[in-house]
Amino acid sequence: MQSQGKIVVASQHYPPDPSTTAAIMAEIACRVAVDHEVIVLSGSPGVLPASQTGPGKPRVIAIRNRMAGKAALVRRGLSELLFAARTFFALIRELKAGDVALTVTAPFILPYAVAAAARCKGARSALIMHDLFPDVLVMAEILKPGSFVTRTMRAANSLMFRALNAVITIGRDAERPLLSYSGMTRNKIRFIPNWATLVPAARPLSQDNPFRKALSARFIVGLSGNLGFTHDPEIVFEAARLLKDELDIHFLLSGWGIGFERLKQLQAEANLPNVSFVARVADAELEAFLAAANLWIIPYRKDVAGVSVPSRFYNLLAVGRPVALVSEPEAEAALTVVENGLGWVVTPGRADQLADAIRAASRCDAAAMAERAVKAAARFDRTTAMNAYAGLIDELLRNPDLAEQR
Repeated sequence: MQSQGKIVVASQHYPPDPSTTAAIMAEIACRVAVDHEVIVLSGSPGVLPASQTGPGKPRVIAIRNRMAGKAALVRRGLSELLFAARTFFALIRELKAGDVALTVTAPFILPYAVAAAARCKGARSALIMHDLFPDVLVMAEILKPGSFVTRTMRAANSLMFRALNAVITIGRDAERPLLSYSGMTRNKIRFIPNWATLVPAARPLSQDNPFRKALSARFIVGLSGNLGFTHDPEIVFEAARLLKDELDIHFLLSGWGIGFERLKQLQAEANLPNVSFVARVADAELEAFLAAANLWIIPYRKDVAGVSVPSRFYNLLAVGRPVALVSEPEAEAALTVVENGLGWVVTPGRADQLADAIRAASRCDAAAMAERAVKAAARFDRTTAMNAYAGLIDELLRNPDLAEQR
């Protein structure tokens, strides 16, 4: 039997949007809808997949939205501001006292609108923190640490965190920067890591793999997914340059975002023989593509700890591949790599270290590392995560003062 309070999920990214954030929010909304009435305020127009429609599924309300490219910062900022404003008024219409509003940090303006609307209506609110702003913009060198914009955003965050009833982190490293805000208390923080979307099982390396068979090198280094402001494309390309004379090592790159545009520009200038690009891989081909490489790179800029966690990480482990992670050692993914022996952690900005890690990977016991990777991926389970989200929602519905009572 469903409870009286309902859940309103606000997300700019939701199916049919193919992004990782959209998939995550849909999984959560559908799981919570098993026990409660769920309404989704979506900024992604289009027809929903059949698996997400019908009885017992969330009711989706489209919010008018126009997303500019990430490089068009001013237009994107205005579009996101308009989307947040429209979502605020939609929440004012939909929320009632005792309901729960759930949102995510994409776009970064949206959580302010959700927390404010929930407070106005006497509802509770929870934020899934994929990225911490403005910290992520400082990390990407878009904002300076002491700038007026940075200080204003931090002040707004303190008010928002005070209003929120719960903040879900996907990395253990997020607690320290969160607690630097005056409005945040440890009682509000819940750690629910993301999960592998592929079934954990070591996929064999095969020369018949459609992404591998055109390459003659013995050892393939892969890079996949979105490369945004927090990523460092130059370290990948410089490592490839350092390894260009080692003919048994080849780089296979596929993705999107400003980082990939930079990689293509660098390759156009240098034309390295050990670098190949593949068009963005469709979801149906993702498993084959991830199985094509011997090693995967996740290249972050410095100061990533507590700011961002790579969701792609879990699928790399699920197919039984080690990773070379460019990151501080205290970041969530780095902790997981070291604790479980899943690869190498490289100092940000040190292409020579990344090249050395790739050389080491080409000589390591791949079978033993694959076994450890699959075992680790099995712990990042969809069902476990979904039950944790459902449990948190139940607590918020039962206890108006959850944060104070824990």
